[in-house]
Amino acid sequence: MRKGWLVVAGLLAVAGVASAQTFVWPQKWTVAKPQEVKRGGTLRAAVISDYRTFNPFITAESGNVPSIISGGRGLVTRDPTTGDWIPYMAESFTVSSNKLEITFKIRRGMKWSDGRPITADDWITTWRIHTDKAVGSNSYDSFFIDGKPITLRKIDDYTIRFTYPKPDATAFAVASFVPWPAHVFGPVYQKDGAEGIKKMWGLNEDPDKIVSGGPWLIESYRPGERLVLKRNPAFGEWNKDEAGNPVPYLDRYEIKIVKDTNAQLAEFLAGNIDLLIAPSTVDHISQIRQAIQQGRLDATIKVNASPVASSQFMVFNWNKASDPFKQSLFRSDKFRRAMSHIVNRQAVVDIVYGGLGTPMYTSVYPVLSQWINPRVPKYEYNLQEAAKLLAELGFTKKDKEGYLVDGKGRRLEFNLATNAGNAQREQMAKLFVDEAKKVGVKVNFTAIDFNTLVGQLLASGPDRPFDAIIIGLSGGDLDWPFGSNVVPCKGNLHMWNKSGQCIDPRETQLDALYSRGRTELDFQKRREIGFQMQQIEAQLLPVIYIAGPNYHPAWNNRLGGEHPDAIISAIWGQRELELTFIKK
Repeated sequence: MRKGWLVVAGLLAVAGVASAQTFVWPQKWTVAKPQEVKRGGTLRAAVISDYRTFNPFITAESGNVPSIISGGRGLVTRDPTTGDWIPYMAESFTVSSNKLEITFKIRRGMKWSDGRPITADDWITTWRIHTDKAVGSNSYDSFFIDGKPITLRKIDDYTIRFTYPKPDATAFAVASFVPWPAHVFGPVYQKDGAEGIKKMWGLNEDPDKIVSGGPWLIESYRPGERLVLKRNPAFGEWNKDEAGNPVPYLDRYEIKIVKDTNAQLAEFLAGNIDLLIAPSTVDHISQIRQAIQQGRLDATIKVNASPVASSQFMVFNWNKASDPFKQSLFRSDKFRRAMSHIVNRQAVVDIVYGGLGTPMYTSVYPVLSQWINPRVPKYEYNLQEAAKLLAELGFTKKDKEGYLVDGKGRRLEFNLATNAGNAQREQMAKLFVDEAKKVGVKVNFTAIDFNTLVGQLLASGPDRPFDAIIIGLSGGDLDWPFGSNVVPCKGNLHMWNKSGQCIDPRETQLDALYSRGRTELDFQKRREIGFQMQQIEAQLLPVIYIAGPNYHPAWNNRLGGEHPDAIISAIWGQRELELTFIKK
């Protein structure tokens, strides 16, 4: 873990260094020299879940189309060699002495793909839409501290000021949000409000009407088959390499939609796609290595490059008004501890990840090792302890089929879902079903469409349409690794309880500690708050963390421009797509 990733107070105490209007992509971010680069060609990839929308304000899943076409960067970005925040769409920034204001000078000369200039109005409009609760943006929570808004003010067309209600350890992460064109979204929002925004840029939208300020434009999309992107020429006018060449180097980026991870692997082994982001089973890794050794595939794989920067977990629905029996069970921390004891994490690591994984017990990703509290209680695999806890809840007898029932004859039974096509999650679920049966818990497992699953998870109110789900999260912030949309009780991804208010007092505690930590600029004090949060999480157990794979990026050697080995990790990935090129 680089120290630069963790020291925020020092970053907040200085002004950003002014740079030219052009952003120069540092050569140290890639192994390739500018003279080695070739322009043109197509990058080929594959995903296992179809897309939900092109709309940047209602996306929730990782790898969404708006994130891809925009490049995922805003006024600032992180330098992967140091972890420091540096100006990107901003030319420079200054921080006020009380740490409550950051003023950004926006680069002049940036254009949207339709030729309109990118100005302060685009950030202001984007912020207003994200912070309209009725829109339902997944970014909504990041713009508030203790319920008080972070505000943006236009100083002039190329100057914007962020004002924070309190000092914010994630100040630059907030300021890194991607702007979207005010001239496209603003008139609709002004006329039709949130409902108008939610109807924009659906999957049936004409690609020519999708305006981008990032490296890519949508060329075509066929549901269930393929998304094709093309280079955005306007992006290359202000994004250059050190030799002055515009980026991205590639002409096109094709993303095939396949049914599952096995199909994804088959495409990579056949040489039909260039990137395999995370082959995470020992079988998949073995197949890739064997194909390389036998000369059937010219590719590179970096085994165990780092731990993962994501989590796999099981979450129970606390909002089941139509089934008071299940609602009472799912809200019981004793029940959830029993379920944690049923999860055989080592079996998941051994069987699902072939030994190349890490058991998880807290919300902090394993790669963020300095943030993990080593004293957190772990409810490890122990069927006897699970049975004991369930007996304390009244499940002391079994019916004729061998399943536990309470004194009223109600069977201990629930439904469990995950997304179809994700073989690893399906394996996790099946392992859990088998272990639960040994204790006498009947679990009915189904694999369903990913978009349906996410829709169920994001549903709110007193009666939500699921029992339990296995899914994962990725992302997180290096300065404060707890999600602004996960921990607070009103967060969009407060997945276990979407009633809009805290139900358990420990939720209230976590909500308060989250705010304390986010506003603490001293890293050591902030880490202690994070440790305290993990202790409470372990008591409440709102989410049952399972395990995660290690990071094993692979790519076809027709590609150039990957990161140096020292950078390749689950935090920074294997490459910057803007600096990737076809060398063969």
